[in-house]
Amino acid sequence: MIKKPQPVSLIILGKEYLISCPPEEQDELTRSALQLDQQMRKMRDSGKIAGPDRIAVMAALNLAHELQLLKSENAHLHRSLDECLAKLSRKLENVLENP
Repeated sequence: MIKKPQPVSLIILGKEYLISCPPEEQDELTRSALQLDQQMRKMRDSGKIAGPDRIAVMAALNLAHELQLLKSENAHLHRSLDECLAKLSRKLENVLENP
């Protein structure tokens, strides 16, 4: 049975947002909103960036950059794992062919 999306109340930089979200994703959404709120508050409190729109854009850019770095790292690890598995497979084939 597919669960119907439910509204979730999120507070980001002092403003409330009601976001419709499937129940099984609500915890992740809440954690994401908390992370965004913390990053935006940190930028606002530093005094280097003025205005909620600019703060939101910079926070989004920082989070997108972090995500891109993690994706690149994940791709590199995936390639390394594939190489290791291929080497292991060749070694196993050699052992099985030459007992």
